[in-house]
Amino acid sequence: MARINSKETLLNYENSILKSNEISMSKLSHGLSLNQMQLLAYAIYSTQKDGNTAFRKADFEKKFDLEYKTEHARQDAQKISQLQFSIIDLENDYFEFWNVFNGIKYEHGKFTFRWSTDFIPHILELKEKFITTDLTIASQFNSSFSWTLYDYLQAHYGYWHKPISKEAIMRLFGVENKKTYKENTGRFKKTVLDVAIKEINALTDLEVRYNEEREGRTIIGFDLIWSNGKKVTSATKKQIKEIQSILDIVFEDMFQYININDEDDRQRAIKLIREIENMREFTGEPICITKEKADDLIKKAVWNFREMNRLLEKNNRPVS
Repeated sequence: MARINSKETLLNYENSILKSNEISMSKLSHGLSLNQMQLLAYAIYSTQKDGNTAFRKADFEKKFDLEYKTEHARQDAQKISQLQFSIIDLENDYFEFWNVFNGIKYEHGKFTFRWSTDFIPHILELKEKFITTDLTIASQFNSSFSWTLYDYLQAHYGYWHKPISKEAIMRLFGVENKKTYKENTGRFKKTVLDVAIKEINALTDLEVRYNEEREGRTIIGFDLIWSNGKKVTSATKKQIKEIQSILDIVFEDMFQYININDEDDRQRAIKLIREIENMREFTGEPICITKEKADDLIKKAVWNFREMNRLLEKNNRPVS
């Protein structure tokens, strides 16, 4: 049974990617830098959003708030173009190895890519056992280790702890061949595991810690312990657009309302306009309010708009 904490996260499904549990646990991001993880995630995002297998470098830069030189794009595209994923179940005498991409092309600021047909079901034909990664959250990670551990914990939804050997967790992070970490577990904890946990605790709904598992004085593994917060669904773009459209209508006709003859009615109309104007802060990007909050704002804006028109009619000024 999963453990629950008191944190809430605004989950923006329109800015999220989905991956099958098999992919999330197949070490797909093994050895990738943070920028390479971001590039892979944005390719998935672009495909899931509208089926588009091409995107502009400028849109990728905007999503992750970075400056991406063409040479870096070349290096990262070459790296992820060689990605393979595996599904291994030796207990049942079974394993798979497949390529992720058939190819990636970059020309004049535009990435074009072609997925392997064996990989497509893991991002487009998802029915059960998949994880959701909100890019609004993940784009804030400064470490590739944070993204790796976050995906790993998400793929173990329903668990509240997971024992893992030192060798296995080093393979998870892609640092199993680094001599410093092999010989100095304290160094591994400080620069890899603790960095990832600190960012996850600060930026996501998860609360993560670990206990060390020892043989004598030697650390042989870790028991990862975590709890999930309550995920709250963000407002949709349609809801935000509806709020914005009411704002536009009200301010297009604003001078009619503020020139109502009756002083009390005029002040009442100005108050209603200000209440609608205060809604503008919720219409920007990224979306920062829940679906429920957006519904309340829409109802309030519609009511204010009708009341303002009633005041116009009361004062014998036709509504345009």
